[in-house]
Amino acid sequence: MISKIIDSGKPVASSEVALNPDFYKPAVYDAHESAGYLMRRVVAALAQSVERELESSGLTNAQWLPLFKLSKGSTATVAELARECELDAGSMTRLLDRIEAKGLCKRVRSSVDRRVVNLELTEEGRIAAQKIPAVLCQVQNQHLAGFTPSEWLLLKSFLHRILDNASALQDTTSPSKK
Repeated sequence: MISKIIDSGKPVASSEVALNPDFYKPAVYDAHESAGYLMRRVVAALAQSVERELESSGLTNAQWLPLFKLSKGSTATVAELARECELDAGSMTRLLDRIEAKGLCKRVRSSVDRRVVNLELTEEGRIAAQKIPAVLCQVQNQHLAGFTPSEWLLLKSFLHRILDNASALQDTTSPSKK
């Protein structure tokens, strides 16, 4: 297990870690030093690099995720893909229009339920999707230059903890829980 670390860089016991920390204070708040702002900048930098690397294939940063998800078979319908990509149905439809116009996927009505529209990659879409993992690995490895394997694992554990905290907060504030 990875040790918890405080500002001094020394490991601390779990019992010493505040459950509701007070890291940010309104009187001295600096948005440019907030974890949220820094994570947003990291995500934006990664997206920009991915888009630059995919430019020759004609894919945008927004288009690679649905294409990749379709290639992995994790989704089959527009609604499933929208959920997986965390987009609303309208945004997904517009995005699929652009991907379909590039000849990378096609919509096919279900023979079982005509209300359902299934998605299929074309041969060109399969070829384009096969290139995506290499690009993602290259870009992420470039952005992690100088990290040791243990630092990389520690960073991932911190990000997972933030996501776990966000999920717990969402569970306690969702309308169905009130």
